[in-house]
Amino acid sequence: MTARGAMPRPVLRSCRGGLIAIACAALAACTTVPPAPGAAGADFLSGRLAVRVEPLGSEAPRSVSAAFDLRGDSRAGTLGLSTPLGSLLAQARWAPGEVVLVTPRETRRFASLDELTHEALGESVPIEAWFDWLRGRPWPGAPSDAAAAFSSTPEFRQLGWRVDLSSFAEGTIMATRESPAPVVTVRIRLDPA
Repeated sequence: MTARGAMPRPVLRSCRGGLIAIACAALAACTTVPPAPGAAGADFLSGRLAVRVEPLGSEAPRSVSAAFDLRGDSRAGTLGLSTPLGSLLAQARWAPGEVVLVTPRETRRFASLDELTHEALGESVPIEAWFDWLRGRPWPGAPSDAAAAFSSTPEFRQLGWRVDLSSFAEGTIMATRESPAPVVTVRIRLDPA
């Protein structure tokens, strides 16, 4: 006999079993990408990034926003993209002769880092230059134009991008590619060192 309003024990056990099964299924659905082993002494930057691709014609704008960690250098490294709760969504890995994108569903190989970023972020972005851009300087791997020729704000142009350093002291860097269309803007806010 059960108390008035209480569930019989077999029903209660059945409900608990169902809740446990649902919780296990939910946890299994939250698979993430395993992090790559970090290189000892590797360069490391982290923060938040937002990539916005302006619409062409009647298209809607596209945007990607995620936490990131960038390790290594332009020759070999990783770029991890994570949710606000820290679950790794995707990780780009590159080394001489190898460019890989790892997601919870698959691992894909690419011919170049440029091709990989187009797939992961919606447009090609020069990640190899980020290691220097995020330190407020042009990448030595390509020619650049000094800021003074373009405006009074601290900036430079490189690889077809205008890198705005006006908020660099606050840890924010903005890079814009206006040509070729579409216009692409990358805004990066670095975590405090």
